[in-house]
Amino acid sequence: MTDTQTQQPPVALGGEHLSIDDVVRVARHGAPVELSPTALATVRATRGTIEGLANDTVAHYGVSTGFGALATRHIPVELRAQLQRSLVRSHAAGAGPEVEREVVRALMLLRIATLSTGRTGIRAETLETYIAILNAGITPVVHEYGSLGCSGDLAPLSHCALALMGEGLVRDDDGEVMDAAEALEAAGITPVILAEKEGLALINGTDGMLGMLCLAIADLRLLVTTADIAAAMSVEGLLGTDDVFAADLHALRPQPGQGKSAENMRKMLSDSLIRESHRDPEACTRVQDAYSLRCAPQVAGGVRDTIDHAARVAGWELASAIDNPVVTLDGRVESNGNFHGAPVAYVLDFLAIVAADLASISERRTDRFLDKSRNNGLPPFLADDPGVDSGLMIAQYTQAAMVSEMKRLAVPASVDSIPSSAMQEDHVSMGWSAARKLRRSVDALTRVLAIELVAASRGIQLRAPLQPAPATGAVIAGLAEFGNVAPGPDRFLAPDLEAAYEAVLDGAVVAAAEAVTGRLA
Repeated sequence: MTDTQTQQPPVALGGEHLSIDDVVRVARHGAPVELSPTALATVRATRGTIEGLANDTVAHYGVSTGFGALATRHIPVELRAQLQRSLVRSHAAGAGPEVEREVVRALMLLRIATLSTGRTGIRAETLETYIAILNAGITPVVHEYGSLGCSGDLAPLSHCALALMGEGLVRDDDGEVMDAAEALEAAGITPVILAEKEGLALINGTDGMLGMLCLAIADLRLLVTTADIAAAMSVEGLLGTDDVFAADLHALRPQPGQGKSAENMRKMLSDSLIRESHRDPEACTRVQDAYSLRCAPQVAGGVRDTIDHAARVAGWELASAIDNPVVTLDGRVESNGNFHGAPVAYVLDFLAIVAADLASISERRTDRFLDKSRNNGLPPFLADDPGVDSGLMIAQYTQAAMVSEMKRLAVPASVDSIPSSAMQEDHVSMGWSAARKLRRSVDALTRVLAIELVAASRGIQLRAPLQPAPATGAVIAGLAEFGNVAPGPDRFLAPDLEAAYEAVLDGAVVAAAEAVTGRLA
């Protein structure tokens, strides 16, 4: 057990359904997993159903037959252990770069959760071994390509099942790559010899795409609040108005996310002396701010509501027991199509769309800071000595490049389908691909918002001696603890942008704001 695990309370399986927070705690923070005695008893009971079918003279799919397009062949008893090994070995056919540790841990947890429902017919000893591997911090090497999201995430799950058999490559708790047999032996874990149906039970599920959806939802909840903070700072630094964020105006359009974002921005701009400096309508001749400032709550609010929709879909999926065939509550063993990833794939694509738009409006606000014709008296590119210094000119280029990439990543994967398995699997979800591109999009959004925060921080500081709102001032101070956000002559900029990225990723930006405002939505 790692040091991180000892700091995390265990996640229990067999009672309430897993939550998104449970997935994040196990996948990202190393929380251990425990199986309840009730779940263990259920698993043992339903295994008896499978063993009864194994001795039947009638062929039963997944128990005494081949798989997919080869399901018509009846497999004799003496070849069934080989059948399970062959299934896992042949399906562990991933290729390309290695997938992140947290993704693999989420995938393992979610497959274990389904196995613990007793709907798969797995043996108790196989399930307990899988849990032991996860708790030991052993992470199978899973690759970028291999899943079509059709009969679940077959290839990624097969690489994990292969490790359960003591085969293939894994990373140990220290991150070292080694043979699975070596890692299991070091952890005192005996590899499993799979019995009837266990191969299918281990690889038939939406666990990879669902795990990545849960992680993305957690990240995007933090980022949409960060976007509200950044937008408020841009409004302040560009001498925009907060009048348009009034609660009664947003009540006229009762989109729930929009109201929350507007409230966040009001809190951030409260008691700003910069804002007060141009509140007099006779002194301030501008009637309306640009859309990227005025409509920030409408865009971020739509993102919030989309995240909430995705979380509802994730919740339904977390309450599911996905396998094929599945053991029903009344003891039947039935084929089904619940492994199809379409519901998860759709919301993964939806999130990539809103992430791209949230990044797009952020980049537009940054660009306004740098244009002397639109930034209301700030130096061009926020440079110390324009002409000699370029200021944040190329930081906006970097933003633009990432936003452009995010727009390409927003093209849906779920509308694609390539038939497989000799046309048996003739319509697939591409949910794994949707999840992989969403992870890249979430990372890019984090970086885009970080650059806006750097620009807004510099712009606000250039308004001195006018003082910002206490909350925005706290964010600037918090960013300064990570890297340099002060105005001044040109310096090596990449480290400052990376430091701001780390502050966003760490949650430090939101924490700094909330130290003044109280909890933000």
